[in-house]
Amino acid sequence: MDSRPTFDVPRPLRIEGLGLQLREWSADDVADLVAIYDDPEIDRWTPVASPFDTEAARAYLTAAGQKGTEGHVVQLAITTDGGPPQGEILLFRSAADERDVELAYGVGTAYRGRGLATRAVRLAVDFVKGRTAVRRVVLCIEDGNGASKAVAKAAGFVLTDDEPVVREAKGRVVVLRTWSHLEGDDVAGEGRRR
Repeated sequence: MDSRPTFDVPRPLRIEGLGLQLREWSADDVADLVAIYDDPEIDRWTPVASPFDTEAARAYLTAAGQKGTEGHVVQLAITTDGGPPQGEILLFRSAADERDVELAYGVGTAYRGRGLATRAVRLAVDFVKGRTAVRRVVLCIEDGNGASKAVAKAAGFVLTDDEPVVREAKGRVVVLRTWSHLEGDDVAGEGRRR
């Protein structure tokens, strides 16, 4: 039995602001999910299966729905208009410290360089701080992941002196550094949830 604290969020969840709509995944998103996650950069920096095909996408969405129903993880498609997904953002209790909420994200190759990840992270921070009592909102980033470090800085995160988080992923040891959002910083401002 999983005893981690849960997220009590309204369903269906939609978070809007900063020119984005973060929405729950649907069965209609399989092809878009494959386009996002069947990518060498996603494979390099995330634990998502590779190659990522239609079967993997269906299994991923089934698991996301189950975890969401149980309240352990919130997985939202990043869109600009509520339509086709351009990426994903996840919110979950940190394995390192359950008082923290960790965010993770991925943006499809065709949509990079538009600030989607930074804006999605900013909206998610605002959502978490507005709905949960947490110590910190964190990102765990591998040292070589320069793009994610840039997103962290742009979204108001700073590198902490926490002990590195060590995880096993895809047959290798991954060492992640913790970045924490600056306290009291309302990053999204205009973010709304429905």
